[in-house]
Amino acid sequence: MDWTTRGKYGMHGRILLDTNAIIYALNRGVRLLPAEYTLSIITEIELFSYPKLTERESDRLHSLLHFFEIISLSDPIKTETIRIRKTYGIKIPDSIIAATALVHGMPLITHDRQLSRIEDLYTMTLDEQIVM
Repeated sequence: MDWTTRGKYGMHGRILLDTNAIIYALNRGVRLLPAEYTLSIITEIELFSYPKLTERESDRLHSLLHFFEIISLSDPIKTETIRIRKTYGIKIPDSIIAATALVHGMPLITHDRQLSRIEDLYTMTLDEQIVM
């Protein structure tokens, strides 16, 4: 697939991972195909705010996340989040993650089917990126 031709803002060869994709990968111990994976600041917040997160799991997450670019909120992401929320009625954290992918021109790896309804957002499942 030519990642440079998809999405409202164009693609740049990076892939955004949704929170559920990170959790799935960690729980199953899977290895992803080589790529430039990124995360939304929302994913980082969701991962570290899990109430049952142990200190060992937190340490593991810290070790893992230093390999990823964490994308913070910006005015374009804020504007796109509002549009997604109003248009599709998707919860704000998921709208922020989707907006991050759109604004930065990245496909989104997610298992959240409702996000595939968003026009111009290219979604795929983690299974499409697992090394066998």
